[in-house]
Amino acid sequence: MAQFDRRQFLEAAGTLAALQFLPATARAAAPQTAPDAAAERLLSGIAEALLAEYPENAGALGLDKDARRALKSRLTDRSPDGMRSLAAIATKRLAQLRAVDTGQLSPAVRNDVAVVTAAHELAVEGFGFGFGDVVTLSQQWSYRNAPYVVAQNTGAFVEVPDFLDSNHAIADAADADAYLARLEAYAHALDGETARLKHDGAKGVIAPAFLLDKTIAQMKASRAQPVAEWTLVASLARRTKDFGKDYASRAARLATDKVAPALDRQIAELERHRARATADAGVWKLPEGESYYGWALRAATTSRLSPDEVHRLGQAQLAELHAQMEVLLRAEGLTRGTVGERMTALGKDPRYLYPNTDAGRAQILDYINGRVADIRERLPRAFATLVPGRLIVKRVPPEIEAGAPGGYAAAGTIDGSVPGNYYINLRDTSIWPRYALPTLTYHEGIPGHIWQGEYSYKLPLVRSLLAFNAYSEGWALYAEQIADELGVYEGDPLGRLGYLQSMAFRACRLVVDTGLHAKRWTRDHAIQWFASTNGSTVEEVSSEVDRYCAWPGQACGYKAGHIEINRLREKAKGALGARYDVKRFNDAVVKAGGVPLTVLEQVIEAHISAFSKA
Repeated sequence: MAQFDRRQFLEAAGTLAALQFLPATARAAAPQTAPDAAAERLLSGIAEALLAEYPENAGALGLDKDARRALKSRLTDRSPDGMRSLAAIATKRLAQLRAVDTGQLSPAVRNDVAVVTAAHELAVEGFGFGFGDVVTLSQQWSYRNAPYVVAQNTGAFVEVPDFLDSNHAIADAADADAYLARLEAYAHALDGETARLKHDGAKGVIAPAFLLDKTIAQMKASRAQPVAEWTLVASLARRTKDFGKDYASRAARLATDKVAPALDRQIAELERHRARATADAGVWKLPEGESYYGWALRAATTSRLSPDEVHRLGQAQLAELHAQMEVLLRAEGLTRGTVGERMTALGKDPRYLYPNTDAGRAQILDYINGRVADIRERLPRAFATLVPGRLIVKRVPPEIEAGAPGGYAAAGTIDGSVPGNYYINLRDTSIWPRYALPTLTYHEGIPGHIWQGEYSYKLPLVRSLLAFNAYSEGWALYAEQIADELGVYEGDPLGRLGYLQSMAFRACRLVVDTGLHAKRWTRDHAIQWFASTNGSTVEEVSSEVDRYCAWPGQACGYKAGHIEINRLREKAKGALGARYDVKRFNDAVVKAGGVPLTVLEQVIEAHISAFSKA
């Protein structure tokens, strides 16, 4: 596979280049010095500040209780003033972090300071553009930054109702009252975003017409439902039916009197944007568009690879993966046409499709749960240290599925009381032939995102509140690889084809994302190239391409991280020889927590050093 030049990886103002790291197991044993204690106080204070600034994270992680209970009634301030405040606070903290004398710190604490500094550097640079949505410091949504405040997959109308349903725990009347407070805060969040839409529109930052069409259609469809059926009303009603108070009516009144008018105002502003929108898909059209994409790509990959380099990397990866797929396709008697054409035909074969009905959707969820149970039995062969991997498989809420990704994961709580959620988009079951489902499960569930997240919970709190797209998505692709290496596709050549197609899908993303934002591809060209090259359905890749238009750079983090993890694995194998143990290597990577890829290299160098002397 093509490899990254490590010199191309992000050097965050010199804070990452000269670090030395201890293996995770050495953290607890390291003696604490006065500089360590001071740095840890700073990091602890930053953790509490991040929870206050992005209070949804406290709910998602189960931290909105006891001394932090007040956070349970609040949402992030999405207004223009709120964004300016977040930018100013991040800038001030960055100065504090840069002032730390890291040479006086123990390796583990130096690691933590470097990671938190890198996250703030990326955030501050993003805030400097003065438009869009910078979420680098918000654990809930840090995987995506967006040039548009609201789009089909971005904004309060997408994120808040699902958050309230999935992450706002309700055990008593106080929790229910906090939910009602958040319902009112949701209306303010919508109006805050609408004000930012007006500001950005005046600067010429307007989403492509096709994204606005999809966004407005989603919002109008959701708005047209009877208020009692809205997720954020029905969820509270369902969970408080035994409380003796009519929370359902109170929620419905708030939704009718506060939320619905705010939605109407946002729809109206989006329609004004639509009147000025063009079909131009890429951010090259925006003010400082080239610089913005450069930042988005750095934030997503923690590298300094140029768009041209990423584009060529995707093409090279795709050629290698298609060569492997060719062998399997021929063994199945599929010899005519390109790899993409043959995979397209395979994806339409009714033998591998589920009925596009509620019964078919239930079959898909049952099958996925079976794959989860199977992989659990295999994981002791891949890890020396195991975590519970608590998760629930759920359908993406129907009201947002038109703009949502095919699959995604949401973290569970740190204390394990609430499991992670693995969401699959079932708007059309034809996008999920049976052979495509296992690898999605390993990516989103275990040993992918939800599995990895539970290791990060063992680190200092601030480390659980920050994530890096290239590491987390690179790990999830590596998790797909682990499953393959554990033999999940033995006797299932079509399943392995699905796995390779999944990897090729991510290689295509490198080509398409840079094509849209740097090479000025049209949406139609991107869709047709993607579908014909990878053998995916037009329905599936249309949603994918729209996602890349709304979240530039994000899709490039997957292969960037995956390639680097494998490069480091080969480095460890070569250095350790007979002492190399894949379980120890996997432990080292997953226990590192969310880190820039530069820091991950230092972690693995420390792992090599520790076990070369064992």
